[in-house]
Amino acid sequence: MFTKTRLTPIFIAALLLLPNVTYAHSKTAFHDAMRKLWEDHVTWTRLFIISAAAGLPDQDVTTQRLLQNQTDIGNAVAEFYGADAGNKLTALLKDHILIAASIVTAAKAGDNAKVTSENKRWHDNATEIATFLHGANPKHWPLETLESAMNMHLQQTLDEATHRLHGDYAADTKDYERVVQHILGMADVLSDGIIAQFPAKFATATKRASR
Repeated sequence: MFTKTRLTPIFIAALLLLPNVTYAHSKTAFHDAMRKLWEDHVTWTRLFIISAAAGLPDQDVTTQRLLQNQTDIGNAVAEFYGADAGNKLTALLKDHILIAASIVTAAKAGDNAKVTSENKRWHDNATEIATFLHGANPKHWPLETLESAMNMHLQQTLDEATHRLHGDYAADTKDYERVVQHILGMADVLSDGIIAQFPAKFATATKRASR
């Protein structure tokens, strides 16, 4: 479990969050941009859960916006690790979202067997994401830390969806607060890792920003 000052991980992003963002960012600006990108991840996930649970007409539009967020994250990764890595992360994160959507649909339909099988697929996908990230930055993103963070993210999201489907909105609201706190910590760990892995880029950025 991560503390509020240094919470937990999921993955890279930030520079492409806003148009024409460059390495002229300070470390603080980079942290903030990373947090915004990952907060969008859980915000649009929550909006999807609400739409799916209630059968709202905006479900398809919300899904597409949520999937776009995964592309945005992949694009941000490409700034550091190349286009192939960015595309790979996007694909893994889109699977993460689509499997979650399948779990919500199955749970709403009362198909417990499907929920169980999809939950296993979801955790397998989480392991793939953690392994991918660890491979990109093994020194600063330990595999065990990433796996723990991903599993926590999955459990918190599942709690949120379950309480929403059961109409326990008080618990659902508290779940979302925990989800946000956790994802912001993930963003901090990721941005810390990128800054540590590419110190020259941020040293240059600091000089530029001070002019």
